[in-house]
Amino acid sequence: MCHFNSTHYPSIFVFSFVRKREIKMNINNLDTSLICSNDLESSISCNKIARLRQSIKGLISLFFRLLVFELNPFWIQLAYFVILSFFGYVALKITKPRTSLKPKDLDLFFTSVSSTTVSSMGTVEMEVFSNTQLVIITILMLTGGEVFVSMLGIQLSRFKLTKSSGGYQRIKDENLDEIQDENEDSTPKDRSTEYNSIKCLGYVVFGYLLVVHKLGYILVTMYTTLVPSANRVLKNKAIEIPTFAAFTTVSTFANCGFVPTNENMIVFKKNSGLLLILIPQILLGNTLYPSCLRFSIWLLWKTTKRIEFDYMLRNYEEMGYSSLLSAVHSSLLAVTVFGFMLVQFVLFCALEWNSEIMDGLNPYQKFMASLFEITNSRHTGESVFDLSTITSAILVLFVVMMYLPPHTSFFSTKDQKLSKNRKQNHYATGWKTFVECKVFSPLSYIVIFVILICLTERAKMKKDPLNFNVLNIVIEVVSAYGNVGFSTGYSCKRQLEPESDCIDKWYGFVGRWSAKGKSILILVMFFGRLKKFTLQGGKAWVLS
Repeated sequence: MCHFNSTHYPSIFVFSFVRKREIKMNINNLDTSLICSNDLESSISCNKIARLRQSIKGLISLFFRLLVFELNPFWIQLAYFVILSFFGYVALKITKPRTSLKPKDLDLFFTSVSSTTVSSMGTVEMEVFSNTQLVIITILMLTGGEVFVSMLGIQLSRFKLTKSSGGYQRIKDENLDEIQDENEDSTPKDRSTEYNSIKCLGYVVFGYLLVVHKLGYILVTMYTTLVPSANRVLKNKAIEIPTFAAFTTVSTFANCGFVPTNENMIVFKKNSGLLLILIPQILLGNTLYPSCLRFSIWLLWKTTKRIEFDYMLRNYEEMGYSSLLSAVHSSLLAVTVFGFMLVQFVLFCALEWNSEIMDGLNPYQKFMASLFEITNSRHTGESVFDLSTITSAILVLFVVMMYLPPHTSFFSTKDQKLSKNRKQNHYATGWKTFVECKVFSPLSYIVIFVILICLTERAKMKKDPLNFNVLNIVIEVVSAYGNVGFSTGYSCKRQLEPESDCIDKWYGFVGRWSAKGKSILILVMFFGRLKKFTLQGGKAWVLS
């Protein structure tokens, strides 16, 4: 709950906190002086200890300030995702899988990274994981999702404002002192409004996250409980309905793309109602998130008339939240998202409506399955079709869609300049020192990664060219970079030299790669999760 009418609360809290801390420090110093006053030697020793303690506190404070205020956001987020992936790997390692066959350590770490970076690239069949491990993966997807991570960024911005303003304790209580000096500086008041707006924005994002997840969980639970065909699938696979509902809802909203079933959403392609439930969650959690967030704030302002909401709408740049855009930008973003969906839908239906992937579906089911597939092509990765059976032209279109950043929109020249200036100001601090990611464009790095994968898998490309072809590798790399999760998979039927012990598995194409290839794709997933810091790379190259 945001206490909008009590803007003096933060100042009173900070002031009382500072006073309590000063009193506590004075008491500690007094105790030390009393103890150290017994004799001269003990006094000298205690003074040294006190100075040492003070020096340690100063170093800790300096380190924390450097970490929060000076360190580049790129390194903070990189450390966050690496640490989260490591703990996810440990948790998956110490818990038992459902089957007796335990995944390899590299595959477990790969799964943890894929969940944390919301990439859904798979090297292990999902039904291998036990219910406990599915819960762990759910937590990784939730804490690695863009909305959740951005919410942590809001709290950091709020902390920075509190620490850097330096004047909060001097803000007067408006209810106790209505008459203010005319010469009083107005900065503290502006700072308090900005602080309260950032604080309230954190509540709005948290409420947005909570409402969508709660509603999605309820709808998925009701559908899988009441619809016999969906319920039968989960019973046959021994997947608990609450686990499936929570896992799928979190994965869909975070745009991860993992589903507890081996076949992903292929087993539910006739369940048009379930697909219809998931499509809005896909859009609300990624491509349409900025537009929906601004609309939510506008709706709250119209309902409550609180100054904090009006401040957010008018001063979206000063809020320092990259997903809070102007009204024009938000509208153009929504138009762009639906425009891309329309183009994909028309082309997909034109080429695949009567193909074999649509066998057994009625027209309505074809419509919903096609809409679900093209919606997932941008950063989600859930699939109702086997991508290896889809026309190559559509796969190339999917590659383009996966490469585009989630907030891609068509802008006029004036709006482009404004947006560019905002992003440059937002990431200017310390970013100029990170020269490496300014040398090449993101497309150049993708080409480099594809070349490296072709080198590590060159023996398999020569022996098994129908599976290990360049197009499949490009799809896998771009999918990992875009944190999508689309994969053509691997088929034993396409082997030119059939292996007697070859068994088709329901995991991604990367599952058949060497350890070196998998390790490179792990780097690609991390790089893709942090691509917002490198989108301006390659500007120094002049091609004309």
